[in-house]
Amino acid sequence: MEIDLLDFVEQCRDLAKQALGKHAGEPASGGFARWVHVVLHCFRLEEGHSYRETPNRLKYMAEIRETLGLDRDDLPDYTTIYKSFDRLKMWVWRALLRVSAQQHPQSGHAALDSTFFDRRRTSSYFRQRSGSTVQTLKVTTLTDVESLAVLDVHITARWKHDTKTGPQVVRRNADDL
Repeated sequence: MEIDLLDFVEQCRDLAKQALGKHAGEPASGGFARWVHVVLHCFRLEEGHSYRETPNRLKYMAEIRETLGLDRDDLPDYTTIYKSFDRLKMWVWRALLRVSAQQHPQSGHAALDSTFFDRRRTSSYFRQRSGSTVQTLKVTTLTDVESLAVLDVHITARWKHDTKTGPQVVRRNADDL
């Protein structure tokens, strides 16, 4: 499925500003507004660029730079983009997920599903350097049964039983169900 990149960036901009509310204009890092960092990550992932390629591609995309309010000479460095991804707090991603899920019609019925993600393939050097000993993450999603929109995500390194995690996820979304 082809997607018009400019429309995608504009939609991401609108969703990010809506999700972040009054915090949208606050700089996250690098002196750029928080919503700009979120949209840059969406752009990077949609196009499949590396962090290093993203500023180079933006140099030649005048309409996208204009949508983001960036000058050709004032583009963020790839290290700024890379570091901002880790600096964005979980509430930013939750708000973005909530706003994007509202774009789909919701039936009011949801399904809860848990699965595990194995991190053993992560290089052992990286795990030692970062001090991470977690090898498997448990991910629980709350998904609308008709639109298949993900309403909420719960990620934990402690493998609580679903009877503990499930009510917590449902309570967070009780108004939508």
